[in-house]
Amino acid sequence: MRDWKTTGLAVAVVKDGRVRFSKGYGLREHGKREPVDSQTLFAVASTTKAMTASAIGMLVDEGKVKWDDPVTTHLPNFQLHDPYATRELTVRDLLTHRGGLGNADYLWYASDFPADTIMQKLRLLQPMYSLRSGFIYQNVIYIMAGEVIAAASGMPWEAFMRTRIFDPLRMTRTYPLLRLVPPGSNAASPHYLFGGDTIAVVRADAAQAIGPAGDVWSSAADMSKWMLFLLDSGRVDGKRLLAPDTWAELFTPQVIVPPDEFYPSQEFTKPQWRTYGLGWFQHDYHGQKVDFHTGSLAGMVAIVGLIRGERFGVYVGGNVDHSEIRHALMYKAADIWTGSPTRDWSSDLLGVYEKRRIRRDSVRLAAEAKRIVNTRPSLPPAKYAGSYDDPNFGRVTVSEVAGKLRFSAGKALQGTLEHWHYDKFRVKYDDRWQGTDIVTFTIGDGVPSSLALSGFAFRRIPENQAPATQ
Repeated sequence: MRDWKTTGLAVAVVKDGRVRFSKGYGLREHGKREPVDSQTLFAVASTTKAMTASAIGMLVDEGKVKWDDPVTTHLPNFQLHDPYATRELTVRDLLTHRGGLGNADYLWYASDFPADTIMQKLRLLQPMYSLRSGFIYQNVIYIMAGEVIAAASGMPWEAFMRTRIFDPLRMTRTYPLLRLVPPGSNAASPHYLFGGDTIAVVRADAAQAIGPAGDVWSSAADMSKWMLFLLDSGRVDGKRLLAPDTWAELFTPQVIVPPDEFYPSQEFTKPQWRTYGLGWFQHDYHGQKVDFHTGSLAGMVAIVGLIRGERFGVYVGGNVDHSEIRHALMYKAADIWTGSPTRDWSSDLLGVYEKRRIRRDSVRLAAEAKRIVNTRPSLPPAKYAGSYDDPNFGRVTVSEVAGKLRFSAGKALQGTLEHWHYDKFRVKYDDRWQGTDIVTFTIGDGVPSSLALSGFAFRRIPENQAPATQ
């Protein structure tokens, strides 16, 4: 934890139908005294996806859903940019990141769009590859999987999760949505690292809710129950919640994962194959199949790893953003409990991620070297103020406050614009862990006609025009 600068950590190991290890380390919040224990709540983030897939499996068992149903069978208004993909996309495709879409996380993260608006905007997204011909990990389509659950079951995704999974498993300290976590709970606070050792506490609500893709909060004690359920072929106390064939389908490889969509740990595990099941990354390790998934969400991390052939499972939750101690602990635990040859996973992975950090810094410095000094913007600050719209992203606003330009792209992205060069500005976000972005204005007839940000082109909206797309 010292090497990885991790504030708080919870670890659980299950083996052969029993909880063998469950413990908390460190603090819930940097600078405070409350310790982490096995009951401390962490965001399990994208490990939620396996729970959503299991929920759909329960509906498959009831005959309300088929894995290969067209999505439009359950969501008639669902539409992608490509009519063929709209017609052919299946429920299975929603769970496997092979539907042709690129990463469109801005639809939930920056723009505060609800699920029904996200579904409307999917038709605007150009495909990145042909249906089922590739794999690009993303969250938005999993939100649609939650909408399928709601449509087929007659209850919201969060209610289904609680009544059909958490309650039967007696996961009494697990909440499907952050907003349902009671105030004052034994819960970890999210953190980011700055300048090496400086730790900033992040608001837990800084990341917008993504429900079926990653909004569950749970404890090490409860995640042990989840792993035991999965390792017992979908049973709890001898009662089957998933049919054997349905349970097996969750872990059946569905799509090949290319190396550039996998994890840096592959440098040491050297897998012969990498696949994705229904909510699970998969690879071979010392002759065993590992099913696992990470979770990363605004200052929180998680990992769940299963070696079903050994009836082994490990969960790690942490409260510092992208702390890859999770991978080190998962593989170390697997080595210990399955008798595999081991290594100093922490040191080895620290070296890998330090090299990645150096490469990122080099790219950043190269971009800064291209800045042209001693230039001035074309217009006074007040002229840049206004509302700008992109059909995909939605609305952003620029305003003048006390002679400075302020930028807003929803409550998650707000900051101050600083002149970069010519009509380019750098936005420094108020939440400094968000980093910076470059905003480029195009000037026409003495006023900005548009601005560009992160590949999006935002058209300036005349002041007398009614609001659109937001």
